[in-house]
Amino acid sequence: MELRLIIYTIIASLIISALLGPLFIPVLRRLKFGQFIREEGPKTHYKKAGTPTMGGISIFLALIFTVLKFSSLSLELYLLLFVSLGFAFLGFLDDFIKIIKKRNLGLTAKQKLFGQLFIAVILYYFLVNNGFDTHLYIPGLDIGFDIGWLYLPFLVVLTIGTSNATNLTDGLDGLLAGSSAISFGAFSIIALSNSQFDVAIFGAAMVGSVLGFLVVNAYPAKIFMGDTGSLGIGGALATMAILTKTELLLVIIGGIYVIETLSVIIQVASFKTRGKRVFRMSPIHYHFELNGWSEWKVVMVFWLIGFLFAGIGIYLEVLL
Repeated sequence: MELRLIIYTIIASLIISALLGPLFIPVLRRLKFGQFIREEGPKTHYKKAGTPTMGGISIFLALIFTVLKFSSLSLELYLLLFVSLGFAFLGFLDDFIKIIKKRNLGLTAKQKLFGQLFIAVILYYFLVNNGFDTHLYIPGLDIGFDIGWLYLPFLVVLTIGTSNATNLTDGLDGLLAGSSAISFGAFSIIALSNSQFDVAIFGAAMVGSVLGFLVVNAYPAKIFMGDTGSLGIGGALATMAILTKTELLLVIIGGIYVIETLSVIIQVASFKTRGKRVFRMSPIHYHFELNGWSEWKVVMVFWLIGFLFAGIGIYLEVLL
């Protein structure tokens, strides 16, 4: 019965998301809510300027409709919705300011960080006031250690870091949508193995929602999810890892986002210390594109790597 509901959830959210996407496109075009492309990006991306953005709205609308239908509305579900929708709202503000100001910069770094910090602290408050376990568990080993009050800064770094990492990954058509579908699927399996049904339902709804968006967003994209989608996806992934007590496993399951983030850190550090770039452009997906790979080839390879990371994560947590 539980597995059947998981499948129904994926199908329902996929259909809703896939139907909402095309409905938003003409509206966003009429409002001139088009994407601004950064000048230092690959020249092949210039033609994408003006493509409707903020398509992440359809992802989270599909998520809301689906989880309200199939879940039991537990505290875990409300926390997942609070963080994911909170981060999505920050992304919405960022996208909206970019469009209104006609520039590639929305919220300032301090404004975005404050918003993310506020959401993370609220999440921590509800967790600790409901007896949440502050242990960290090593993937693949039956070993955990309680970090007590240090769990607050850890949670803050995890949620903010993950949302920023997924934001960096959202640079090619379908890259983040496909990669996150794989990650959400892995966490949904883990939640189901832990008998956390509402968390599994949430993950399944996100799988369907991002796949439904991918139907419209696959290369060549007709609409971009924008920061509305990418920040919300990161917040959702981090919260699923927290609630399933697989915080450290997120580094493996979300290996693609880790690689993307590290490529930016390495690039900046190298340029500031040696005056040289390690990659032709960061995040690293642009490096491969500038080396002659087609955009679709980069996306497919990254998806395959994402499947590998997800498989390792499931093996360590469920099968080992």
